[in-house]
Amino acid sequence: MSTAELSRFSINQMTVKQLSMPELAEECGRLGIGNVGLWREPVRSYGLEATAKLVRDAGLTVTTLCRGGFLTAIEPAERATALDDNRRAVDEAATLGTDVLVLVSGGLPAGSRDLRGARERIADALGELGPYAEERGVKLAIEPLHPMYAADRCVVSTLAQALDLAERFPARQVGVTVDTYHLWWDDTAPAQIARAGAGGRIHTFQLADWTTPLPEGVLTGRGQIGDGAIDMREWKGYVEAAGYDGPIEVELFNDALWARDGREVLAQTARRFVEHVIR
Repeated sequence: MSTAELSRFSINQMTVKQLSMPELAEECGRLGIGNVGLWREPVRSYGLEATAKLVRDAGLTVTTLCRGGFLTAIEPAERATALDDNRRAVDEAATLGTDVLVLVSGGLPAGSRDLRGARERIADALGELGPYAEERGVKLAIEPLHPMYAADRCVVSTLAQALDLAERFPARQVGVTVDTYHLWWDDTAPAQIARAGAGGRIHTFQLADWTTPLPEGVLTGRGQIGDGAIDMREWKGYVEAAGYDGPIEVELFNDALWARDGREVLAQTARRFVEHVIR
């Protein structure tokens, strides 16, 4: 496993959330990993400015910040709160030196069954947030989530739906996240990846494997690369054919991985990336 083989590898912080911010930076340096995707909650706990300094001093590139979004509320006060939080997320991304803020759009409000209406409220919010982000050098990346999350977390379930929203705005403001875990089942996804690439809208590419049985609650079911059903090289081929040559971020939510030593998990994830994505 060489530094060159890891040049596009980015470790999403949630994959090894048991590591502190300094431990993550130290281990990345030891393993020759130059890219990290960060999450707002641990960044806030360690301190925004302190995190920005830490990653700079460690020579790390922040590939994304997770997450903004949750933009489907109906009540005006709730919508205003969500917009304010997303503006803060944009500002945090800019401070950390990343140009990509990943958006998880939000599920149905309590008592609602109106998917189309929820998606329109996302579009309304993007109309406000897109110019704000562009002014700060940040792009918004709508992440479609697997349909099992549509009710409570994300009414955007397919790449086509994400692009239908993103294409209302300039690509320099709004694009998409391509995540294997959420899209692998969709036989229209390769064509939609080509569509996204043609419009310059693939803002980040994330990997996680699909393993079963899913855990209760399904949030922590993202499998280690190579343990499940997804052909990672095939998906890398799709995004590269569409013109994407940026970082490839591994984002795993997995209780069994979190219960292990984070250093071992980070080293294993890097090895799996090389084995199943690069070689």
